[in-house]
Amino acid sequence: MKTKAKTKAITTTKTNWTLDPTHSELMFEVKQLVISTVTGRFKKFNVAVEMGGEDLTSLLSCRLTADLRFIDTNNERRDDHLRSNDFFNADKFKQLVFESTRYEGDSAVGKLYGDLTIRDITQSIELQIEAGGIRIDPYGQIRVRFIVNGKIDRKDFGLMWNAVTEAGGVLVGDEVKIHAEIQMVRKL
Repeated sequence: MKTKAKTKAITTTKTNWTLDPTHSELMFEVKQLVISTVTGRFKKFNVAVEMGGEDLTSLLSCRLTADLRFIDTNNERRDDHLRSNDFFNADKFKQLVFESTRYEGDSAVGKLYGDLTIRDITQSIELQIEAGGIRIDPYGQIRVRFIVNGKIDRKDFGLMWNAVTEAGGVLVGDEVKIHAEIQMVRKL
C-alpha cells in the first residue's frame, strides 16, 4: 500500500527592516605608517533590509548608504583630507553605497555578496555576516542584530593618495577593514 507524502504549504511573508541608528555603528580601520591603525566611523548612514522570513537564509536584499561628509577619525584635519578629492571627494560623491546580490550560509552566519560603490567606481565585495539574534523590545518592536566584517583594497576604488616616509615606507595602507554592528527594527 502506497502512502502519500504529506506536503506543507509554505507561506513567505516579506518583511522590511529599518536601521536603529542609536544602536548601530559602521566603522573602518586602515594601517598608518605600517605600525599603527587609524579607526574611523561614519556618523550618518542608513541600512534597509528585506527578508522573506525571520533569519539570514531568507535575506532578499540589503542596501547600505553612508554619508561621506560625516566621516569621523577623531582628527578633524585627517577627516577633512579624507573628504577631499585625494580620497572620497565628498563634495561631488556624497555617499558610498552597498547593494547586496546574494547570501550564502545558514540562519546564523554566512557570506553576504554585493556591489560597493565609492566615488564612481563599483566593485563586487564579500562580507562575513553573523546574526546576533531576534528579540522583542519592551515596546513590542521586533529587533534583529547583525555583525558584519570585511575588507577591501582602497585602490580598487580609486583611492590612490599616499605619501612616502623618509624611511621609504608608505603613510596609508591599502587594505581597509570594515566592521559594522547593525540593529534593525521590523516595519509593521
